[in-house]
Amino acid sequence: MRSLEHDYLLEQPISQGLLMQVRALGEYRGRQDLFRRQSPEVLETLKRVAMVQSVESSNRIEGVTVAADRLEPLVLKKTTPRNRSESEVAGYRDALAEIHANAGRMRFSSELILDLHRRIYARTEEKGGAWKEKDNAILEVRPDGQPAVRFRPVSYVAAPEFVEKLCKFYHRAVDERQVEPLLLIPAVVFDFECIHPFWDGNGRVGRLLTLLLLYQHGYEVGRYISLERLVEETKESYYETLLKSSQNWHEARHDLRPWWDYFLGTLIAAYKEFEDRVGAITTARGAKREIVEQTVQRLPSRFRFGELQRACPGISDPTLKRALFDLKRKGVVRCLGKGRDAEWERTGSASQ
Repeated sequence: MRSLEHDYLLEQPISQGLLMQVRALGEYRGRQDLFRRQSPEVLETLKRVAMVQSVESSNRIEGVTVAADRLEPLVLKKTTPRNRSESEVAGYRDALAEIHANAGRMRFSSELILDLHRRIYARTEEKGGAWKEKDNAILEVRPDGQPAVRFRPVSYVAAPEFVEKLCKFYHRAVDERQVEPLLLIPAVVFDFECIHPFWDGNGRVGRLLTLLLLYQHGYEVGRYISLERLVEETKESYYETLLKSSQNWHEARHDLRPWWDYFLGTLIAAYKEFEDRVGAITTARGAKREIVEQTVQRLPSRFRFGELQRACPGISDPTLKRALFDLKRKGVVRCLGKGRDAEWERTGSASQ
């Protein structure tokens, strides 16, 4: 909780760039209700896609992966887990679904944090919902293959007290309204990661807390655009900014600005993608087609159907094929072979 004690946040220098990011996000939040009223069918499609992507990416960041053909059935509860990785994916799904459904009634507390951790591991043999019982460290692998310590979190003895104080200081800051929520929320998540109160699962719990606190303050883009996917796509920057901002954290002499800039930049990217998608889609039938078209533009210039399928969870194969052949007819893509494994090449944009 080093970022929230001793008026640390009140004394942090704020750049004009950071102020502009906060202002832009306030404007995006103000337009959310307008989009919800105009395109409810589109939002349902985006929700399904974002849910699958969020579950996949948040687990994959931590090295937990499942087969592509198993992911969507697991997230949509159409099958049961077969192994440890699938059980963790299903557990994260349950925790995320709880936040999506009940964020407004969930109070940020030690008990809540323990419960989210318990949910992640509820389907495994590992004991979830318990603080770490020995000290841990955040490691990196050097070019020579040897591990090196990037950061030493709070000791296992002190971790529960630190979490308790983090929650207390957060609620005090909210009640006193002295700190901009868009700076307070990433500070809380950052301090949680520095405390690292669990032996495993800290990153996933931190990303769940990110969504929860954002939703409670009215920033709901994570329901429609997967923030976890955006983090995974910028994973190197994610870890680098955490490292930069964690220097001297134990002495409360750290610099939150690199982390703030990354966090707010990711949120802005999500809102831009959200408005681009909703603004381009006018009917529920067109929603899925438009998602496919936008996904094709983000994929490498050459791709296979399976890659498109994995990038568009929640969209059926027939819809993917129809959209792909529509793009072929428009001259946006061309097929370089035959069969399901044939390569496709992007030759233009759908707006041409």
